[in-house]
Amino acid sequence: MRATILTSPGSIELQTVPDPQLTTDSDAVVRVVASCICGSDLWPYRGLDGDQSEPRRIGHEFVGVVEQVGRAVGSVQPGDFVIAPFLYSDNTCALCERGVHTSCVNGGGYEGCQCELVRVPQADGTLVRVPGGEPDEALVPHLLTLSDVFPTGHHAAVSAGVRSGSTVAVVGDGAVGLSAILAAKRLGASTVVAMSRHAERQEIARVFGADAIVETRGKEGAAEVREITGGIGADAVLECVGTGDSLKQAFMSTRPGGMVGYVGLPHDAAFDPRGNFYRNIGLAGGVAPVRRYLDELLPDVLDSVIEPGRVFDLMLDLDEVADGYRAMDERQATKVLLTP
Repeated sequence: MRATILTSPGSIELQTVPDPQLTTDSDAVVRVVASCICGSDLWPYRGLDGDQSEPRRIGHEFVGVVEQVGRAVGSVQPGDFVIAPFLYSDNTCALCERGVHTSCVNGGGYEGCQCELVRVPQADGTLVRVPGGEPDEALVPHLLTLSDVFPTGHHAAVSAGVRSGSTVAVVGDGAVGLSAILAAKRLGASTVVAMSRHAERQEIARVFGADAIVETRGKEGAAEVREITGGIGADAVLECVGTGDSLKQAFMSTRPGGMVGYVGLPHDAAFDPRGNFYRNIGLAGGVAPVRRYLDELLPDVLDSVIEPGRVFDLMLDLDEVADGYRAMDERQATKVLLTP
């Protein structure tokens, strides 16, 4: 099969590799219908993710059709269209039962998903079947977001305690930040402020429910957020970037007693907690336990209550995956969808 390989920082190749095989009775092999490039894939692409001396497969988001299942798999069968959370889990261990599927004692990550076939360990606990077989092509992008990006935005909102009537600010206008806007509105936020400097992304933010746009940063940007949110700052701020500057911006934009939900993969994100201590600002979040949220989110996608797939603004064939990385790296695309 063809698979995407990060050969060195800045260099993406599509190479032929062996097809995956069932290795345990709990495995499934899934034919990829659509995958995508994540903002977190750009960290290794840019050479900012530790040792990258050896080529490696890349990608962790996909939906597809089950091709084979192990003898112990009972929840899905060949021909089922499935969503694959970006980490696999058994959905039964003590940590899964507490909603932290990303720390499953039998969990882990895939070898790479920007390819044609993926072996999914713990298939019963991981894969979520979409009723009705392979969906209409127009629905696929929305379902694909459920493998990572939309539940990650949702996790930011849940971690920050967004509820009906909340005032919310979102730091970051990438696909996760835009998803966080949609998630906050879905949870009943009364006011959502998008911090964005890019016209195309501002347009998506407004479609997803943003009530105001703030283009400035630092103390000036935080002052604008306070002005919009009754003079005190937002009840909940969703940090969707992962840098020290973005986290600092999030804290400055939060009201005393408020909460920051952070889901941006941290890079150079150290901070001094003393100011937040005196203002009683909480911090929660981390890697999103996608499997925890799918039973709640999937029906709203199937019923077209939400359309999170609008974050995809560039659709490419898998053969063009290197172009997709360049487009996202150069901010010419918000999120790239790939079809084999």
